Amino acid sequence: MTVDHAPPSTPPDISPLPDVESLIPARRPGRGPAVPRWLRRTAGPVLLLVLWQASSAAGILPADVLASPGTIARAAGALVGDGTLPTAMGVSLRRVAVGLLLGGVAGIALALVSGLSRLGEDLVDAPVQMLRTVPWVGLIPLFIIWLGIGEAPKVALIALGVAFHLYLNVYAGIRGVDAQLVEAGESLGLGRWGLVRHVVLPGALPGAMTGLRYSLATAWLALVFGESINADAGIGFLMNQAREFFRTDVIVVCLVVYAVLGLLADALVRTLERLLLQWRPTFTGQ
Repeated sequence: MTVDHAPPSTPPDISPLPDVESLIPARRPGRGPAVPRWLRRTAGPVLLLVLWQASSAAGILPADVLASPGTIARAAGALVGDGTLPTAMGVSLRRVAVGLLLGGVAGIALALVSGLSRLGEDLVDAPVQMLRTVPWVGLIPLFIIWLGIGEAPKVALIALGVAFHLYLNVYAGIRGVDAQLVEAGESLGLGRWGLVRHVVLPGALPGAMTGLRYSLATAWLALVFGESINADAGIGFLMNQAREFFRTDVIVVCLVVYAVLGLLADALVRTLERLLLQWRPTFTGQ
């Protein structure tokens, strides 16, 4: 009796793993080191300033049309040196702060009434939406008639622009809270105010932060219009004086101050977002 023996199985062909270095794409020949991102981002503005200065020096861009960067820098130094610019900035910042506070309280209060209650929505949302469509800059003549030509119409104009942005974003944030989170809170025994405090308001916080960023941008825009109402101090007052004397260097200085203050305010809100919204994972780009 013969026993058939199966032929020995041949081991599978195992090719060696590729070298790790072979998987890394080789640097293209002749390609230098990567340029830092901060250098790429600043190259455009620096090139623009160089072209601007060269055009002014060559007489292509007359001084009565637009002053050169060097002239603008000297004007800024003079305004800072005699205290004119810091004083004007303090007055404008005070107007923005008061308007932001009043408009923020009004916008958030109306959004809470409208967002947390159907009855509140029926009573509040329609009038607010109607007023929102009215150009708030066009209300300047009425503000002058109602409030005079002092600080009140300037602050009211800022507060009005701020209130609408906060109302819309806070209201949308409240109504955008996931209904399943509300049901989970109810199943855990939370009452109405417990749901508002622990579920609805934290869920609406991202919308509130977005509304605050829009409100700050609108506040600076409203300040420009507000300080044209018979202002005797502030950055807008400096711009109006410079316009009368064709001082384009001072006008540009004031515009740069507006831009820098706006960027600082936006950076402050971004920092506040990172502190208050640490629980929310977000996509940060690739």
